Amino acid sequence: MADQPNRGPRSCAIMPAPYSPCDFFIVITATFQRLYVFVLLDVGSRRIVHWNLTDHPTSEWTIQQFRNGLPLDGSYRFLVHDRDGIFAPAVDAALRSMALQVLKTPVRAPQANAHCERFIGTARRECLDWMIPLNERHLRLILAEWMSHYNGERPHSALGPGLPYDPTHQTAPTGHRIPATHRVVANARLGGLHHHYLLEPIAA
Repeated sequence: MADQPNRGPRSCAIMPAPYSPCDFFIVITATFQRLYVFVLLDVGSRRIVHWNLTDHPTSEWTIQQFRNGLPLDGSYRFLVHDRDGIFAPAVDAALRSMALQVLKTPVRAPQANAHCERFIGTARRECLDWMIPLNERHLRLILAEWMSHYNGERPHSALGPGLPYDPTHQTAPTGHRIPATHRVVANARLGGLHHHYLLEPIAA
């Protein structure tokens, strides 16, 4: 099957400025197919930079995800990953060729990759624990909608709270009074599992 821009094994995170951790997580479908989700996360903004999924992660596939997801401006100097066998020497060699220094987490120390682990927990609690994907295509559709919600609509308290796509735009409390010229509009996400609320001007 042709590689598509949003696939992968466990989960990956990119921290502020030069530091970028990485990881994978597993999702089981209704037919007990095992799929691996790969996510690249900017830790400073909490923004998901890149994600993808596959049923068979290989070194070549993983290297291609870094090529597709890492910015070309050299923003990151270090990439952190655990000691999973998918991160073969060829993966580290490819990362070094991208001018990245590879840092491996200690053995059995998930807290050393805390931002990725927290993201994986969020993805499960807010999305995957509530939905059973039928197959790879269905999982891709679910994650595409949820990732968009996560990046552009879900406020993060660590950002002020702000949104990952625009962390400088912080939510300001307005109390319970809605301006007479506006109304609240709710847009359902994932069939109503989540909602995005907006103030919309009332047409004259």
